[in-house]
Amino acid sequence: MNVEIISIGTELLLGEIVDTNSAYLAAQFPLLGLDLHFISTVGDNKQRIVDTLQRALQRSDIIITTGGLGPTQDDVTRDAIAEFLHEEITIDQNMVNTFKELFNYHKMEMPPSNIRQASIIPSAQVIPNPLGTAPGWWIEKDNRIIITMPGPPREMELMWTKETLPKLQKLTAGTVIVSKTLKIFGPSEAKVDEMVNALLSSTNPTIGTYAKIDGVHLRITAKSNTTDKAQKLISQRESEIRAILGDYIWGIDTDSLEKIVGDLLIEKRLTIATMESCTGGLLANVITNIPRSYSYFKGGLVGYAGKTKTAFGLDEKFLSQFNAISSEVAKAMATTIRNKLGASIGIGITGVTGPKEIGSMPVGTIFIGIDDGQQQYSSTKNYPGNRLQIKQRAVTSTLFELRKILL
Repeated sequence: MNVEIISIGTELLLGEIVDTNSAYLAAQFPLLGLDLHFISTVGDNKQRIVDTLQRALQRSDIIITTGGLGPTQDDVTRDAIAEFLHEEITIDQNMVNTFKELFNYHKMEMPPSNIRQASIIPSAQVIPNPLGTAPGWWIEKDNRIIITMPGPPREMELMWTKETLPKLQKLTAGTVIVSKTLKIFGPSEAKVDEMVNALLSSTNPTIGTYAKIDGVHLRITAKSNTTDKAQKLISQRESEIRAILGDYIWGIDTDSLEKIVGDLLIEKRLTIATMESCTGGLLANVITNIPRSYSYFKGGLVGYAGKTKTAFGLDEKFLSQFNAISSEVAKAMATTIRNKLGASIGIGITGVTGPKEIGSMPVGTIFIGIDDGQQQYSSTKNYPGNRLQIKQRAVTSTLFELRKILL
């Protein structure tokens, strides 16, 4: 069965808020074996909503709308659906009484405009809203299903989980879609695509590559009549991909590099300390996103200016001998911070994040130094993007290099 999402709200078109509802629902449909082919966004205009519904009903079996169910005059989703289906809206007095009880409970006076939210049409079943006064509709008509849900994400997600999902599960039993994402760092998206090119023509499972800030994500998606069969198809294809990409693959699904590195440090009973220049403390911030990082992260220093680096312990003659932004200085930063904070491993990062090149070094040049007490490691990278993107990629690259050393 094909499904389509219609996100309703002028604020979406103006960029005032981001449509997180569509992203949330898109991740839910594979669990039901539903194929999402279209996502539309339309403003709070009744005629344009009617036109969008008309197109959706011609190409999709299930249409899910979010937004436009509030009490104000510009919340016209109910009116648009009623007009589209040529049905008359009436007010459900039982719902009105429920709203009044809710407002009384919170010691508030119910505005008359909330009565609009008790609207109903003959073909609609009310979907309760546990968190608000905007009930949804479930409509089955002409072999199609229209589901309306509220726009606020908390309300929509709870309505989906408690009310809508169970009803759809009964209708879609017999088909499941399962996905698994392999996370890759090192080669570009184009290079990964080229490396696995021989497998891309497969229709079940399918393979898709996506460029992300932490590398390239390669998603394997399989469809079958049982989860076990779909998982088996994925496992077979994953083995083939791992044989091609090898150590470039660092994780799967919800894995994060900082969590993987943290687990390895705990397992090996090692500690780390960081000295950062161009990343401005971002590496330390990412490391401490992991709750147990207190057990292995000694601390970090940000030596943004040359004089700061000498204050932290780097030799002034050494800095004058080598370029302050260099592989040698990155390694020296790693050694200095390891000794200063008594860590097992020291990490140093320096580079050029822009907006202009420094000397002959282009924007995006990153130098990483790692000292584990026995050996110094260095890595030089160049990344495209703005300042934040370069800093994020530098941090990802550093964690990837640290992971390789720990392994």
